[in-house]
Amino acid sequence: MEFEPVIGLEVHAQLLTSSKLFCGCSTRFGAPPNSNTCPVCLGLPGALPVLNRSAVTMAVRSALALGCAVNPTSIFARKNYFYPDLPKGYQISQYDRPLGERGRVEVSSGERTAAGHIVNRRKKIFRITRLHMEEDAGKSVHEGLPDSDRKSYVDLNRSGVPLVEIVSEPDFRSSQEAYDYLTHLRKTLLYLGVCDGNMEEGSLRCDANVSVRPKGRDAFGTKVEIKNLNSFRFLQRALDY
Repeated sequence: MEFEPVIGLEVHAQLLTSSKLFCGCSTRFGAPPNSNTCPVCLGLPGALPVLNRSAVTMAVRSALALGCAVNPTSIFARKNYFYPDLPKGYQISQYDRPLGERGRVEVSSGERTAAGHIVNRRKKIFRITRLHMEEDAGKSVHEGLPDSDRKSYVDLNRSGVPLVEIVSEPDFRSSQEAYDYLTHLRKTLLYLGVCDGNMEEGSLRCDANVSVRPKGRDAFGTKVEIKNLNSFRFLQRALDY
């Protein structure tokens, strides 16, 4: 019996605004830890958010470029979970009425040979379920080995930085297709001037949802999510594994 992978991607892209999504703090990368913070992005009681107009403009531009229908009314919601680097205890995101829905992109993709060459290139349509806005979390830095951390530090400079999350349909059937789609997405966002695409600094990150099923079947298998892939090579290697 021949099996096939079924892959969907969630891509998080930081928007190139000078200030955060709900406050006036700088989004500059590399500033001293916890220097770009205020009561809003620290989650202090009584601090009220004010939406960044430039972030909305960039998100709408991205949605239109990816063929999405832009909702005339869009709402934010609280996504509750506990992370040490999420000071409010929830993330401000969108779910019921995201900014954009039902997009599609045409990507040139092919098959990768054992020697690493790409053959049989063809145009393929990949559907986009939704594009929504949300705020980024802070950053945790751990001292020591991964299985024996002695100390953990929290830098909240990134907390509140505006993101768009671009969620695809599970249309990819190989790691090469996912690679080509992510490459196309990065080039599009760079061309629009809405994201610098710097994966090393975390400006562009990807989560992959993967399942396996017998070829020709419609039902999905058990899904596994691979989080925070920050390079094209890591995405391919994780999916191939």
